[in-house]
Amino acid sequence: MSWLSLASVLFFIVGVILFLYGANVYNAFIGWTGFCLSIVGILLYVVPFLCFQLSKKELVQVSS
Repeated sequence: MSWLSLASVLFFIVGVILFLYGANVYNAFIGWTGFCLSIVGILLYVVPFLCFQLSKKELVQVSS
């Protein structure tokens, strides 16, 4: 597991825990912080994956 994948999973888990804690104690700041960290965790995983997939070059074979 790369450090980027590990960081994204960590951000997501901490975000979910903070969101649930903020919802439980009725603290909007902690809840929104957790929600934003969850979104950042998802984006931290998806954006580099999409950039890598879009920048791959396909092999073009020319027949003569």
